Amino acid sequence: MSEIQIPLPRQVADAYVDGLIALDPVTGTYLGVKESSSRLPDYSPAGAAAQAELARATLAKLDEAERQPGADTDVERRCGRLLRERLTAALAMHEAGEHLREVGNMDTPGHAVREIFTVTPADTEEDWAAIAERLRAVPGAVAGYRASLELGLDRKLFAAPRPTATFIGQLTEWTDTDGGGRGWYEDFAAAGPESLRAELDEAARTATGALVELRDWLRDVYAPAIEGAPDVVGRERYARWSRYFNGTDLDLDEAYAYGWAEFHRLLGEMRQEAEKILPGAETPWVALAHLDEHGRHIEGVDEVREWLQGLMDKAIEELDGTHFDLAERVRKVESRIAPPGGAAAPYYTPPSEDFSRPGRTWLPTMGLNRFPAYDLVSTWYHEGVPGHHLQLAQWAHIAENLSRYQATVGIVSANAEGWALYAERLMDELGYLTDPEERLGYLDAQMMRAARVIVDIGMHLELEIPADSPFHPGERWTPDLAQEFFGAHSSRPADYVESELTRYLTIPGQAIGYKLGERAWLLGREKARERHGDAFDLKAWHMAALSQGSLGLDDLVDELSRL
Repeated sequence: MSEIQIPLPRQVADAYVDGLIALDPVTGTYLGVKESSSRLPDYSPAGAAAQAELARATLAKLDEAERQPGADTDVERRCGRLLRERLTAALAMHEAGEHLREVGNMDTPGHAVREIFTVTPADTEEDWAAIAERLRAVPGAVAGYRASLELGLDRKLFAAPRPTATFIGQLTEWTDTDGGGRGWYEDFAAAGPESLRAELDEAARTATGALVELRDWLRDVYAPAIEGAPDVVGRERYARWSRYFNGTDLDLDEAYAYGWAEFHRLLGEMRQEAEKILPGAETPWVALAHLDEHGRHIEGVDEVREWLQGLMDKAIEELDGTHFDLAERVRKVESRIAPPGGAAAPYYTPPSEDFSRPGRTWLPTMGLNRFPAYDLVSTWYHEGVPGHHLQLAQWAHIAENLSRYQATVGIVSANAEGWALYAERLMDELGYLTDPEERLGYLDAQMMRAARVIVDIGMHLELEIPADSPFHPGERWTPDLAQEFFGAHSSRPADYVESELTRYLTIPGQAIGYKLGERAWLLGREKARERHGDAFDLKAWHMAALSQGSLGLDDLVDELSRL
């Protein structure tokens, strides 16, 4: 009788991905699993419980896998390290009932049932038949989501009122795109084949009706029930959220102080750069406002999409072979315009596992038709190349050498956002941001990330504003003060600032990962440089760093230092 083979950590991790896809076809679609295209997840309490049970069972298997011969190799060790940290953090969120109050302006089941259609395959009649079936699944998915929120009400686990009001407004926009009751789903389905026209139109109307019912229930039942609940989460909940997004238990007071230190450093640099653009400007943001009117602009939505594509193509051409070694399929990335009605920030979606869907950057236009260049250059180094695209596409490219889990669903937000912010800084270090407009825009983007650390931690923990702050010293943070501070120290328009503040109330602890993640990447690079001395090879380090998969921040510094 042959011996039973005990799987190693990478096999356990990949089995978890298979189980997750079966429970969550949205994840399946992002990974390019065709069989997921016609289904949506169960967002009810039972669906969340099934995912939690999968995580617990996987952790038990990991315990056994890590005791096996061969589990101590670098690839197995890193994978096991990530899987344990991620599942433990996710279970802590589940057990605290955070899924029972998922309401906000982004990253909720209500957003997933719309956004997933933007990456669902839509090339053939068969694809569109699957889309019709997925549209018919929207009411069931929405009903499950509502059941979770109803249980949250019963348990007095309330969402924040301000993000709830924003989400109600988003649902109104999605369900009435033309002012006459036609919704986003109908607009989306209009691109389908005529052979399925009646089926698609009916399914789209049904999907829109489900969102209308959700909007009305949120407005008439949920919002009144949570009236008076706090918008901020407090230290205990914030620590749990922060662990989930950053992959480590942060010293939140130290991180808050670091945010202020970066604020003061960046403010000094911004003042120097602003003097080159508008001598005597009272603040750097006065100079940026001058650029809004008189700086370089791209006119037109199609034109800005093409311009951003050219920016990424140029970066790939010049960085490949000098600072990175890129596989041919990693070199492809697409610039897209985001569908209306979402959050204001640009974003990136990674390629499918087989690269049949390439990585894509998305620009929300917010109804604009004229776009200042200073606000886009470093942002597209962040979202596209050498930022999110190079990291996430590289993971997909070498998935067989990692594990499917490390290359896809095991992502730690602060690892990825930290790399993308490191990528912006790298382009500055390499001399790509010498133009005063573009460099001031880069510094403004860096300042935004420092301000995120300050206000996200400050308002949720209701900390005191330091005595050396130029803004309300000695007072304690509130969401209103946070919005005022962010608006005063950012070039972003008022609607963007409001969207950002609502985002921090929706997903606390996520926004701090950009700056804290960048710090981890820089520290790991410095330690590796010290270790190698004059033999340090930045290109080799970049490729090794991009080929180890995701890790939480403490683990990331440790692993980067070894490269």
